Amino acid sequence: MKQFETLESTQHGDRRRRRHCIALALALGVFGASASAHAAATHHSPNPKPASGGPILVLGDSLSAEYGLTRGKGWVGLLQQRVQAEKPAYSVINASISGETTAGGKSRLPALLEQHRPSIVILELGGNDALRGLALQSTQSNLQAMVQASKQAKAQVLLVGMQVPPNYGATYTEQFAALFENLAKQEKLPLVPFLLAGIGDAADAEQWFQSDRIHPNAKAQPQMLSNVWPKLKPLLK
Repeated sequence: MKQFETLESTQHGDRRRRRHCIALALALGVFGASASAHAAATHHSPNPKPASGGPILVLGDSLSAEYGLTRGKGWVGLLQQRVQAEKPAYSVINASISGETTAGGKSRLPALLEQHRPSIVILELGGNDALRGLALQSTQSNLQAMVQASKQAKAQVLLVGMQVPPNYGATYTEQFAALFENLAKQEKLPLVPFLLAGIGDAADAEQWFQSDRIHPNAKAQPQMLSNVWPKLKPLLK
């Protein structure tokens, strides 16, 4: 994740950091969200499986699982529409579950790779690990295992980075951000620095969330897609 800019704007940067970190805490804070709320959120394109390769598999948490949204209105649903319009040879499968951790994703991924044989895997996990105070080494290890499993399955990987609230201390916050950057460099992956950029750090951040003040609302979803698309598009052949 990028650090906030310039020393002379430190106080302003601190306020922005608090806003987006608080928003992240809200966005990921329901650890026990029911998996049944996700059941209808798995999307399969009506297009046939492309001969040129497998689909795009999204493996994430509530930020990708359309929690509280009309089906198809989340950023992954919008991604499916964009892909169908611009790269119709591909389909999108959303395997995200609210409350998912990297350990959960790691355990589910092998079966997903075997079932769907994706050409691209988008990994949007890690935020719930941090909010539970799990060891960064464990998070990185799980993410790396998922990256390597995807590569072994001949899939390209897009890593989606996250930021965490400051309540665990500046060191943890900085190390968590660096985790995604370091893994992307080590594995030579494209990286989305922060899925909620322009949302959690917006001056009117409260306007971008549902009435529960936990999950991004429908207004936020196009911005989330805009954060992902520039990094994904070069992977679409």
